[in-house]
Amino acid sequence: QVHLVESGGGLVQAGGSLRLSCVVSGRFFSINTMGWYRRAPGKQRELVADITGGGSTRYADSVKGRFTISRDNAKNTVYLQMNSLKPEDTAVYYCNAGRVFTPAGALDAWGQGTLVTVAS
Repeated sequence: QVHLVESGGGLVQAGGSLRLSCVVSGRFFSINTMGWYRRAPGKQRELVADITGGGSTRYADSVKGRFTISRDNAKNTVYLQMNSLKPEDTAVYYCNAGRVFTPAGALDAWGQGTLVTVAS
Protein backbone atom coordinates (compact mmCIF):
# COMPACT_ATOMS: atom_id res chain seq x y z
CA GLN A 1 0.00 0.00 0.00
CA VAL A 2 0.96 3.57 -0.63
CA HIS A 3 -0.12 6.47 1.56
CA LEU A 4 -0.04 10.18 0.84
CA VAL A 5 -0.28 12.69 3.67
CA GLU A 6 -0.70 16.39 2.94
CA SER A 7 -0.03 19.26 5.29
CA GLY A 8 0.24 23.03 5.20
CA GLY A 9 -3.28 24.13 4.41
CA GLY A 10 -5.13 26.76 6.39
CA LEU A 11 -6.60 30.22 6.38
CA VAL A 12 -4.65 33.11 4.87
CA GLN A 13 -5.40 36.66 3.81
CA ALA A 14 -5.40 37.57 0.14
CA GLY A 15 -1.88 38.29 -0.99
CA GLY A 16 -0.42 35.91 1.53
CA SER A 17 1.49 32.67 1.10
CA LEU A 18 1.19 29.05 2.08
CA ARG A 19 3.36 26.01 1.46
CA LEU A 20 1.77 22.61 1.03
CA SER A 21 3.70 19.40 1.57
CA CYS A 22 2.85 15.83 0.65
CA VAL A 23 4.80 12.83 1.88
CA VAL A 24 4.45 9.47 0.16
CA SER A 25 5.05 6.36 2.25
CA GLY A 26 4.72 2.62 1.76
CA ARG A 27 6.37 -0.04 -0.35
CA PHE A 28 7.31 1.24 -3.76
CA PHE A 29 10.29 1.54 -6.06
CA SER A 30 9.71 4.90 -7.66
CA ILE A 31 7.12 7.53 -8.45
CA ASN A 32 6.66 9.00 -11.88
CA THR A 33 4.75 12.27 -11.83
CA MET A 34 3.63 13.97 -8.62
CA GLY A 35 1.12 16.74 -8.62
CA TRP A 36 -1.40 18.93 -6.88
CA TYR A 37 -5.05 19.19 -7.82
CA ARG A 38 -7.79 21.25 -6.27
CA ARG A 39 -11.54 21.27 -6.04
CA ALA A 40 -13.24 24.55 -5.31
CA PRO A 41 -16.82 24.65 -4.00
CA GLY A 42 -19.22 23.86 -6.80
CA LYS A 43 -16.48 23.16 -9.31
CA GLN A 44 -14.75 20.13 -10.74
CA ARG A 45 -11.33 19.02 -9.66
CA GLU A 46 -8.58 20.64 -11.68
CA LEU A 47 -4.86 20.24 -12.07
CA VAL A 48 -2.88 22.94 -10.30
CA ALA A 49 0.64 21.78 -11.06
CA ASP A 50 2.64 18.64 -11.55
CA ILE A 51 6.27 17.61 -11.76
CA THR A 52 7.95 14.59 -13.32
CA GLY A 53 10.73 12.58 -11.76
CA GLY A 54 13.14 14.48 -13.96
CA GLY A 55 11.89 17.84 -12.76
CA SER A 56 9.73 18.97 -15.68
CA THR A 57 6.80 21.02 -14.50
CA ARG A 58 3.52 22.29 -15.78
CA TYR A 59 1.03 24.68 -14.25
CA ALA A 60 -2.54 25.73 -14.65
CA ASP A 61 -2.70 29.14 -16.33
CA SER A 62 -4.46 30.57 -13.29
CA VAL A 63 -1.46 29.91 -11.01
CA LYS A 64 1.49 30.53 -13.32
CA GLY A 65 3.91 32.99 -11.80
CA ARG A 66 2.39 32.62 -8.33
CA PHE A 67 2.75 28.92 -7.45
CA THR A 68 5.87 26.77 -7.58
CA ILE A 69 5.92 22.99 -7.42
CA SER A 70 9.00 21.07 -6.34
CA ARG A 71 9.89 17.61 -5.14
CA ASP A 72 12.51 15.94 -3.02
CA ASN A 73 12.89 12.42 -4.36
CA ALA A 74 15.06 11.35 -1.45
CA LYS A 75 12.22 12.25 0.92
CA ASN A 76 9.40 11.15 -1.39
CA THR A 77 7.89 14.56 -0.87
CA VAL A 78 6.29 17.09 -3.17
CA TYR A 79 5.74 20.73 -2.26
CA LEU A 80 3.56 23.52 -3.53
CA GLN A 81 4.66 27.04 -2.67
CA MET A 82 1.70 29.35 -3.13
CA ASN A 83 2.31 33.09 -3.21
CA SER A 84 0.05 36.05 -3.91
CA LEU A 85 -2.95 33.97 -2.98
CA LYS A 86 -6.36 35.07 -4.17
CA PRO A 87 -9.82 34.26 -2.84
CA GLU A 88 -10.42 32.19 -5.97
CA ASP A 89 -7.60 29.88 -4.87
CA THR A 90 -9.86 28.70 -2.04
CA ALA A 91 -10.28 24.95 -2.46
CA VAL A 92 -9.42 21.55 -1.12
CA TYR A 93 -5.99 20.69 -2.46
CA TYR A 94 -5.17 17.07 -3.21
CA CYS A 95 -1.78 15.51 -3.69
CA ASN A 96 -1.43 12.92 -6.43
CA ALA A 97 1.31 10.40 -7.09
CA GLY A 98 0.90 9.14 -10.62
CA ARG A 99 2.26 5.71 -11.62
CA VAL A 100 3.77 4.63 -8.35
CA PHE A 101 5.74 1.49 -9.11
CA THR A 102 5.13 -1.06 -6.35
CA PRO A 103 5.89 -4.79 -6.01
CA ALA A 104 2.26 -5.39 -7.02
CA GLY A 105 2.45 -3.16 -10.08
CA ALA A 106 1.90 0.48 -10.94
CA LEU A 107 -0.85 2.44 -9.26
CA ASP A 108 -2.17 5.96 -8.93
CA ALA A 109 -2.49 7.32 -5.38
CA TRP A 110 -4.23 10.30 -3.79
CA GLY A 111 -4.03 12.12 -0.52
CA GLN A 112 -7.02 12.96 1.64
CA GLY A 113 -6.90 16.65 0.81
CA THR A 114 -6.05 19.79 2.71
CA LEU A 115 -8.25 22.87 2.82
CA VAL A 116 -6.88 26.23 1.72
CA THR A 117 -9.06 29.24 2.46
CA VAL A 118 -8.08 32.68 1.20
CA ALA A 119 -9.93 35.55 2.83
CA SER A 120 -10.51 38.77 0.93
